[in-house]
Amino acid sequence: MTQTEINLAEKKQKLIFDIPMWPQEKIERFRETLLSWYDLEKRDLPWRKNNDPYRIWVSEIMLQQTRVDTVIPYYLNFMKTFPTIEALAHADEDTLLKAWEGLGYYSRVRNLQTAAQQIMETYDGEMPRDPKEITKLKGIGPYTTGAIASMAFGLPEPAVDGNVMRVLSRLFEIDADIAKPGNRKIFEAIMRELIDPYKPGDFNQAFMDLGSSICTPKNYHPELSPIKEFNQSYQNGTWDKYPVKSKKKKAKPVYYVGTIIKNAKGAFLLEKRPVNGLLANMWTFPLIEEELVIPETGIEKGTLIQLEDEDLTEKVIKKITTELESNYGIKPTLMEAPFDEVQHIFSHLKWFIAVYYGQLIVKDSMTIPENCYWVQPADFDQYVFPGPQTKMWQSYLSKFKK
Repeated sequence: MTQTEINLAEKKQKLIFDIPMWPQEKIERFRETLLSWYDLEKRDLPWRKNNDPYRIWVSEIMLQQTRVDTVIPYYLNFMKTFPTIEALAHADEDTLLKAWEGLGYYSRVRNLQTAAQQIMETYDGEMPRDPKEITKLKGIGPYTTGAIASMAFGLPEPAVDGNVMRVLSRLFEIDADIAKPGNRKIFEAIMRELIDPYKPGDFNQAFMDLGSSICTPKNYHPELSPIKEFNQSYQNGTWDKYPVKSKKKKAKPVYYVGTIIKNAKGAFLLEKRPVNGLLANMWTFPLIEEELVIPETGIEKGTLIQLEDEDLTEKVIKKITTELESNYGIKPTLMEAPFDEVQHIFSHLKWFIAVYYGQLIVKDSMTIPENCYWVQPADFDQYVFPGPQTKMWQSYLSKFKK
């Protein structure tokens, strides 16, 4: 090809959001290279045993914000407990949440069940094949729609997550901020050009595996990548500048007093949280907003664990006891200071819990709220505990059960 022909070809080069796209011949070579690598190196994962849309769907929801090695045992147990869409749709909430316990972000599994109920009611119990119908299901966004459509039904739909955006950013030197939701359309448009029409599921999964094994956020070695010859940032020595990603806002700190109260029979007081809001319908030890126990003391938020002043300590204990008596109908004897501070991060909040231990010496029955129970530790496995509750209990065991 002469220089004139090259120049003409460059002028005709397709642009996607001002990003020059490869010619068809290069796209086909890229597909072949990536899929050949995937055939040799693909991860052996339980949800890849077949193209069952239910298995793929459950795995993709579990994998949101959770590592693969963490997900596998949960996935196997979940599929054993709820082997079909129908079983999931009809599951009682306690069993459902218990199967999800430890994965966090419990709205995911609630949405999963709601979508299963939609499928039973609207689609005769079968996952719809049309991407437009899939995306109507509760909790299923563009990424999960693309994953199900491509992996289960062989449709050339892109499944664009953080891994894919990172790989594409480095391939094409894309400076669009991948943390901004509006920029997803750029990467989806590029993937629609690249995706293999005959093996779209494998193609999407190859991108995922590449992003999690070689094209990682840190400790990236582009010279080891099977697609390095196509990698523009590698060729230009700019790979360390991509992807562009703005920092998340820091999680808002929230401070609680956590109270682990044991009665004379060795049972502990648990409280079921409201049906709506954070940690809905889950069980915790009584939690009291720190703001209710430190007014007029001059104590700064989050410093109860460091408190040494005896007068201030006495005031705090008195206020905690008053709150417990007012809200839970109990008046335990509390330790003078918290024995630990437990921290737990949600997507937008960071909880700091100063954990106090107390005992209820009175043997007479006391009237506690309807949403509370005295529970023996041997029966804890029948109650759904969120992350903060589990951390509080583990801290208690390490401190008092040696």
